[in-house]
Amino acid sequence: MEFSQQIASFKSRPLHRGDATALADFYKRNWAYLKPWLPALAVHSQNPEVAKDMVARYLREIVEGYSAYFVLAEPQTNRILGRCNITQIARGPFNACYLGYCLDQSLQGRGLMRKMCAQVIEHAFTGLKLHRIMANYMPHNNRSARLLKSLGFKVEGLARDYLEINGKWENHVLTALTRET
Repeated sequence: MEFSQQIASFKSRPLHRGDATALADFYKRNWAYLKPWLPALAVHSQNPEVAKDMVARYLREIVEGYSAYFVLAEPQTNRILGRCNITQIARGPFNACYLGYCLDQSLQGRGLMRKMCAQVIEHAFTGLKLHRIMANYMPHNNRSARLLKSLGFKVEGLARDYLEINGKWENHVLTALTRET
């Protein structure tokens, strides 16, 4: 997959097989910050062995055409500072996917995730020829609401008890962005 972009002093690039330890470190450093937004299952991604299996699964999904995973990394150290992914790619008449993302707490509010998401969205529409990208967020996640709105996503509704987050079924705002034809 050809995709590598400079964002500020960082590099946005596809996930590599060797990223497992750095990805586990990312989740470990940011767990307290990310925990309110992620399924409880994600707690295991802090373990390097679990992260290694997770990365292997993600890479299989890429080869099979179901997903695309990208990381924001420091070019000199390859320390992972964020991730953005498109998952559950469905072809045929739907031709759509889901967008997911998270960023190191220390880098919040600098526009980095907006730039990275914009690149991944461009890749989804032009590189993968998808028509629709969906992204959902919990109603009290104001930062995600602002990010998605700034990227052009439109609110389509509210799904009650949509995902189990930390042992509780949470409502989610449903948004989508379609490729202009």
